Amino acid sequence: MDHRTTRRALLASAAGLLTATTVAACAATGRRPATAPSATARPTTTPGSSSTPTATPTPTQTATPIARRPLPAGTVTALPEGTPGIAWTVDDGASSDVVEAYARFAADTGTRLTFFVNGVRPSWTDHADLLRPLVASGQVQLANHTWDHPALTKLSDQGIEDELVRNHDFIEQTFGVDARPYFRPPFGYHDARVDAAAARVGYSTPLLWYGTLADSGNISSDQIVGFAEQWFLPAHIVIGHANFPGTIGALPRLGKLLEERRLATFTLDDVFGR
Repeated sequence: MDHRTTRRALLASAAGLLTATTVAACAATGRRPATAPSATARPTTTPGSSSTPTATPTPTQTATPIARRPLPAGTVTALPEGTPGIAWTVDDGASSDVVEAYARFAADTGTRLTFFVNGVRPSWTDHADLLRPLVASGQVQLANHTWDHPALTKLSDQGIEDELVRNHDFIEQTFGVDARPYFRPPFGYHDARVDAAAARVGYSTPLLWYGTLADSGNISSDQIVGFAEQWFLPAHIVIGHANFPGTIGALPRLGKLLEERRLATFTLDDVFGR
């Protein structure tokens, strides 16, 4: 299936997906539906109601199952207030070695991760066999970070859609999952026009962060752990990157920090209903 065919299919299904997402958000917050997500929308921490439990946290963490909440409208930067752990998210994949290290770390420890994939990076195909069982079980979630990491605010509407659809194709064909509705705009650059274009192909939820490991560049393992000590706190969405070797050395210490603080890890699907 070429990208034009996929784009038509996504456009056809996105309307229903966006409507369902918006209605769920309005039921939780009492707000009127918006025609497009707002670039300045603040994350909501208003609890919804659901009896569907998530998977339990990792074996080394406090077992604290939580109920899924309705997905809020607009940009999400944090988990709902009271969430007893973090969403550890990982971007890019410039280093195949770091992607492998993250996958093995997850398999060994049970840590739940959300990867924001750039399909252009060979790392994701290099380690697809290692990742597939984790993705299939739901321990690892895949989300859309565009095909090759452009600043979306500098692209045309068609360019924005093409970036997301091409990456959607890659994720679906390689791992057999639908990454919608979450996308992370490269560099965090997005506005109402970007959000509207993304929503037209089903990517209705811009997902940012509330804490960073600051490892998009080449920093030391000690520095990464220092940032984790600052940001590994309940209800935080923390951004890391699979780009440089300092991350590999930090992973065991990051796992220990989670255990010491009794913080669970959650994927986005663990926390939010679609």
